[in-house]
Amino acid sequence: MTFPTRTYAAFLFDMDGTILTSIASAERTWTKWAIAHGLDAATFVPTIHGVQSVETVRRLGLPGVDPVAEAAAITAAEMEDVDDIAPIAGAAAFLASLPPERWTIVTSAPRALAEVRLKAAGLPVPATMIAADDIPNGKPAPDCFLVAAERLGVAAGDCLVFEDAAAGITAGEAAGADVLVITATHSHGVEMAHPTVVDYVRLSVTVREDGLIVTQD
Repeated sequence: MTFPTRTYAAFLFDMDGTILTSIASAERTWTKWAIAHGLDAATFVPTIHGVQSVETVRRLGLPGVDPVAEAAAITAAEMEDVDDIAPIAGAAAFLASLPPERWTIVTSAPRALAEVRLKAAGLPVPATMIAADDIPNGKPAPDCFLVAAERLGVAAGDCLVFEDAAAGITAGEAAGADVLVITATHSHGVEMAHPTVVDYVRLSVTVREDGLIVTQD
């Protein structure tokens, strides 16, 4: 796909797998939980990415399991396991190059967990961040990106969404935004309907009065 060349009012970033990697820590926690509930961890764990924890538990339909309580327990465990969380290459510098009013984070993680992970990765927490606590309908519903754009005072259709997971890509599409896929944490190549880039090392942004232009060296 052609790399985006248009001007954008704002950039909307997913968190896990997009500006930082917490896959190892998240999968450790979810693997323990899956085994405790008699699930095939190897099959189940790859399905957790990009959606709210409560929805991941709810869609299993496990008898006698309260999705809200289980999700809260999983989040608490994830907050204790942050030692190997790290920023995606070049993400810190790229975010620092953006005007603070022109970008935000849109994550399926609860706010408390998102803040812990961002701190562990040495990345900023924007005041306008959208977390799971803010949106009843998580990704792949478009609500999170629509509300994020509204908080920034722009139209979602004038935004570029940075994503890595299928649910987030679908949410960005449904919000009417353009999507750029970050593939740093992808274990194998997948045919994408959107432009892709491995990380932020070769990305730069031009800040103009009429918006932002992202370019790849």
